[in-house]
Amino acid sequence: MANQTGRKSKQGSFLSVSIMFSITLALFVAGLFGVLVVFSKQLEKIVQDNIRIQVYLKQDLQDSARVKIRKQLESGAYINQEIEEPVRFISKDEAAKKFILETGEDFYKFMGENPLHDSFVIAVGAVYQSPQQLNNIKKILEKIPGVHYVDFNPNLIESMNRNRNILGGILMGSALALFGVVILLIRNTLRLALFSQRFLIRSMQLVGATRSFIIKPFLIRAIVYGLAGALFASLLIIGLLSLIARKFPELSLIVNRDQILIVFAILGVLGIFVSVYTTWRAIHKYLALSLDELY
Repeated sequence: MANQTGRKSKQGSFLSVSIMFSITLALFVAGLFGVLVVFSKQLEKIVQDNIRIQVYLKQDLQDSARVKIRKQLESGAYINQEIEEPVRFISKDEAAKKFILETGEDFYKFMGENPLHDSFVIAVGAVYQSPQQLNNIKKILEKIPGVHYVDFNPNLIESMNRNRNILGGILMGSALALFGVVILLIRNTLRLALFSQRFLIRSMQLVGATRSFIIKPFLIRAIVYGLAGALFASLLIIGLLSLIARKFPELSLIVNRDQILIVFAILGVLGIFVSVYTTWRAIHKYLALSLDELY
């Protein structure tokens, strides 16, 4: 009797370890994908925050006129208010120094003067970054008195929008496929584990235990499995991110801790929901089967 009890205890421990490993692995893969989505969105935001329109001013413009233009630019609805300095003034002397530093060509030597213009560089909000909207903004800005001309890079904008749409479609399709795989893996693992408990469930039913009494401990265990699996998966992801961050410090630029915490919370909800729902369905199935069907 003692040997038999010990054997059952070992078998139960083995099943628990197997279930935990499978759930943790499934949620770890799902969590990694979620973190990659967060990184891609953060990288996309960084690119969007660096979309600029250059507003070149006419030569010999009065300071008062320049201040007035700046106020008009800052009041525009298209300005990206999420960054620290959405409107930045660049003097023609500053522009000349940058040009000479980048190209190595000093136009003062053969022109004798600085042909560049003072300018404002404005950051445009993400919702205004389509080529058509940027062209409309350009037309509006060119009508401001004192503005010489307005320029932006349409090829960069079109390429960014096209790549964003392609990447969004790939991520959405991959997310749906991975979500299905995770659900199937957790579901099949739990169903196999509960299959080994079908005679225990029937024994409890034969001695007069109610359905709620039978189901309750299994559901509690399912919640524990789901939460523990999500916790272990989250810890593994944190460890992996920390390891990568040591080798690639620039990764910190695209790490959004709040969104990663949301990913971990989703893992917890997903683990609990799939575990509880699968357990509930499987036990109800075994409770409804006849003794012959259990074999």
